[in-house]
Amino acid sequence: MKVQKCFNNQSGAALVIALIMMIVLTLIGLASTYTSIFEIKLSGNKRGTTDAFYAADSGVQIVMANIDNFDLSKYDVGNKYNYSENTDNANPTQAEIVINQDTMNQGGPRGFGMGTQQVEFIHFLIESKGHDQFESSLIKSNCQIDQKVVRLIPIQQGGN
Repeated sequence: MKVQKCFNNQSGAALVIALIMMIVLTLIGLASTYTSIFEIKLSGNKRGTTDAFYAADSGVQIVMANIDNFDLSKYDVGNKYNYSENTDNANPTQAEIVINQDTMNQGGPRGFGMGTQQVEFIHFLIESKGHDQFESSLIKSNCQIDQKVVRLIPIQQGGN
């Protein structure tokens, strides 16, 4: 009879403990899922911004690699040359590149350290806008890099 009494005296404590443990484990699982989703989105955004930065930087590097881009005969009336519109130009990352002649700046760059008698200085500003190249993201990252460039042109001296 004591055995029957022992079974009759249980109050369901094991069931309550098991339910509490299931709730705790479910909350831990949900928290780790949300954290993983957040980390994936964060790393995707970082990848997009890095991609946009390197696209913009490649635009600047492409322009600076060819001195013909600073030939003033290519520039329009507003002293602007839209590099991206010319289909003959190399532009693998489809950066939007515009080169402006900076007519407000005259003379040598600050701290140039050499006489400016034999050299003419032409100032330019390269504006390169890069975009995220990955197609699956809904929000595209953009980056703009502005680079100042000074072209030095020797002035021909009178014949001796």
